[in-house]
Amino acid sequence: MPKIDLDAIPPVNATGYPAEYADVVQRRWYRRLGPATGLSEFGISHVTLKPGGWSAQRHWHEEEDEFVVMLSGEAVLVDDSGRTPMRPGDCASFPKADGNGHCLINESDEDCMFIAVGRPAGGRAHYPDIDMEWDGAAKRYTRRDGSAL
Repeated sequence: MPKIDLDAIPPVNATGYPAEYADVVQRRWYRRLGPATGLSEFGISHVTLKPGGWSAQRHWHEEEDEFVVMLSGEAVLVDDSGRTPMRPGDCASFPKADGNGHCLINESDEDCMFIAVGRPAGGRAHYPDIDMEWDGAAKRYTRRDGSAL
């Protein structure tokens, strides 16, 4: 595969989150590189967080490993261990089913960029700070008790 022309892949900031939980990701822009380049075995996204943007609500997956590589700028990794600065070249790994909810937050005054690697959304995801879960089989968000959001 030749070099990827990022400018040829329009960035989007769409989210499937219910409106009550979507505000934190409105400053997140991403390009899904897998579908644009023919990859199907794993997902890979080029993500830009504008100042104040979050990568996601803090979450963890039952069936998906995740890995991020910081490219530019600075973000704060928020997980069960606390807050860790992430700078260009830093990497973070999130093994499936570890129960460690995580997200990246851009608290700086400049954009930050990173690559996120995982799998296309499937399985269950848990959001420990809010009353929400993702049911990958049904492709819907629910409350922890299974009721609709």
